[in-house]
Amino acid sequence: MRTKSKWSPGPGVKILGVALTVDDGWVVSAAGSAIGICPDCGRRSRSRHGWSNRHLQDLPVQGKPVTVKLLLSRWRCSYRTCERQTFTDRLPMIAAPYARRTRRVGEILGLLGHSTGGRPGERLMQRLGMPVSDDTILRQLKRDATVAHRNSEVRVVGIDDWSWRRATSYGTIMIDLERRSVVDILEDRSVESAAKWLRSHPSVEVVSRDRCGLYAQAVREGAPQARQVADRFHLVQNLRSAIEEQMSLSGRATGRAILSEDAIVDAATHRRRARLAHRQSRQEIFEKLHTLREEGLSYSEIARRTGYERRSVAKWLKFKAPPDRRRAALNPTSPWYFEAFLAQCWEDGNRCGRHLFHDVKQRGYTGSFANLERLLGAWRRSEKKQPSDVPPVALKLEPVRDPETGHAISPVIAAALCIKPRGLLTDRQARKVDALKHGSDAFAEMRRLAMRFHGILRGKRSAPLDAWIDDAIDSELIPIMRFARVLRRDIDAVNNAIELPWSNGQAEGQINRLKTLKRAMYGRAGPELLRARMLPPRHAK
Repeated sequence: MRTKSKWSPGPGVKILGVALTVDDGWVVSAAGSAIGICPDCGRRSRSRHGWSNRHLQDLPVQGKPVTVKLLLSRWRCSYRTCERQTFTDRLPMIAAPYARRTRRVGEILGLLGHSTGGRPGERLMQRLGMPVSDDTILRQLKRDATVAHRNSEVRVVGIDDWSWRRATSYGTIMIDLERRSVVDILEDRSVESAAKWLRSHPSVEVVSRDRCGLYAQAVREGAPQARQVADRFHLVQNLRSAIEEQMSLSGRATGRAILSEDAIVDAATHRRRARLAHRQSRQEIFEKLHTLREEGLSYSEIARRTGYERRSVAKWLKFKAPPDRRRAALNPTSPWYFEAFLAQCWEDGNRCGRHLFHDVKQRGYTGSFANLERLLGAWRRSEKKQPSDVPPVALKLEPVRDPETGHAISPVIAAALCIKPRGLLTDRQARKVDALKHGSDAFAEMRRLAMRFHGILRGKRSAPLDAWIDDAIDSELIPIMRFARVLRRDIDAVNNAIELPWSNGQAEGQINRLKTLKRAMYGRAGPELLRARMLPPRHAK
């Protein structure tokens, strides 16, 4: 055996010997200091009370594990008035109290656990000569996450939701947009939890969010001093959805609904026309597909000629008549669930919305007053004298076709091209845009509005937005008018999105990372472990 200083795990330790065993690898025998220092009074002591042994796992040598057998003394305090009579040697630079490995091994353990997780980290640590179980790695990871960034102040926060299970349960993620890192993971998506988190961080000055009204309410309750910023990407996506809805109404018919039954449409005539156009378009699609199939064409050939997906063609050819739309089951959140009760009250003369809302609440209604008013508004309009027949002239709108292939341009493609600037269009896309502008006055008007909106977002000046909203409302295109009215309700956040540089892009990227980690950990991806792996590592340099 040879004594070398480089085998020492840290200061204050004297190496007594080094031995190589067959089973345990390297064993380093060491002893603590010959003088003890009381942690309470700070006086030195040479009066030894007893001994204690600690076995610490240290960094490997030549791929073999190293165990430090550390002999520590227990001392008596020489100061009579000191409350602590005995104390043990403490080595904070080497290992924490009751720890089974040195601090430098713990740092490597934390970094590997944060990067790889439990089982992969266990295999890697075994190969490196530091055998540790996966449970120990996860336990260390969670312990580090509880003390990491505990007192850090956050000034600019990005907030977004993520799914535990798609369309079933959701959580909330908080991003520090200045440091570009995750701050916290919340288990649910609710106003209460988000507002509570914001109240616990009074340093928040700016909150970037999507168009979700839930988080807007949470910011108003939890951080009223903060400026809300609507995400620019979602603003453009909402405009694209409105354009697609308008093109679905007046352009090529698709296999899905042109307007949903619950869509908020101002004019009743517009709604009836949309429903009639949808039924007529589904019948035309059904007849066209069956005609091509009777001619002996394959599913792939029919899909190529019509522009539909092969799976949709196969589904439609299985039916003998156009399939009806699937309607969701009624539940207490819908006023139609209480249609019989409301109709009886309506016949009895009780037609005040607030009174009916109170009565239906007593019967278990959990929806909003605005949703109830939509039903009552339809009943009020039906009592007014209106022409029952709908002019069929506006229904027969020829779809705009691609000048190269002759296929009808779908509403999805038309909406994507409508918001794309001319300089980013390819030659083929530019020809499609010209054909759409020439064949559809609505598309030409929407593209003009879309380019103006794009210029306002790029111009960093919110002053022209009010004029744009007025022009969009005057366009008489129902989806565009609805989009403009929603912008006006959230005008402060939209103005901040134009003038401030913050956006929710980082939150979207972190959510992708969270989904990857959640799926990689399978059943162990609980909220505590997800938070530990999403937060920045404690020992990062």
